[in-house]
Amino acid sequence: MSAHSRVSTAVPERQSPVQIRLADVLTRMANAATMPNRPAPTLLAVSKTQHVDAITVLAAAGQRAFGENYVQEALPKIEALKALDLEWHLIGNLQSNKAQDAARAFDWIQTIDRAKLVALLARHRPPDLPPLNVLVQVNIDDEASKHGCAPADAMRLADLIATEPRLRLRGLMAIPAPHEDPQQRVQAFRAMHDLFDAMAKQHPGIDTLSMGMSGDFVGAIEQGATMVRVGSALFGPRVTPPQDASKQEPHS
Repeated sequence: MSAHSRVSTAVPERQSPVQIRLADVLTRMANAATMPNRPAPTLLAVSKTQHVDAITVLAAAGQRAFGENYVQEALPKIEALKALDLEWHLIGNLQSNKAQDAARAFDWIQTIDRAKLVALLARHRPPDLPPLNVLVQVNIDDEASKHGCAPADAMRLADLIATEPRLRLRGLMAIPAPHEDPQQRVQAFRAMHDLFDAMAKQHPGIDTLSMGMSGDFVGAIEQGATMVRVGSALFGPRVTPPQDASKQEPHS
């Protein structure tokens, strides 16, 4: 038997649980994005309540973008993992008194829902950093407990963002109500896609429709999501959140 035909006896490296979960999510995302001319959706790993070690493991498996709900929880993680050159998204409600820290630390803010935040983020985004990527958060199901602007106000906020050179309007974000009937979620996703298309006519540069989480990201992609926010399907069951997080809305 020649050297070129010798059968290798090397044992294939066994995949870790994180690698398996990441591969499964990416496969399901790819299978959902089957419509013609539809761009491949982006995966945002929701790392709220996760330790830096868990984030590092997922980053080593190839994941680059991570989402955090709380500015103060995220800041030490961003600092500790600076050498990995990860992309950080704020996906939780942004309080005005945290806008300065958020503008300096994050690459994306997905939860713009009022004009005051636009002005604050634009003022505090450092000039030596690229413009801050921002999404308008829409309360598509008009839930009293959810943040986000009314669909009718989304265009006004988008127009305002577009006037700020330190901000870059990227599109829309939503957290539809967790209806038990999947068809009701589909209707919300469709409404967001319609709103996104209408906004794109006014702002042709937008490219991001962020919707869909661990339990419904396939349906969101089928209705046009270009970014999905996935937490437990990647990291496993979520650890107990901080006490002050218990009243916040889910984002993964």
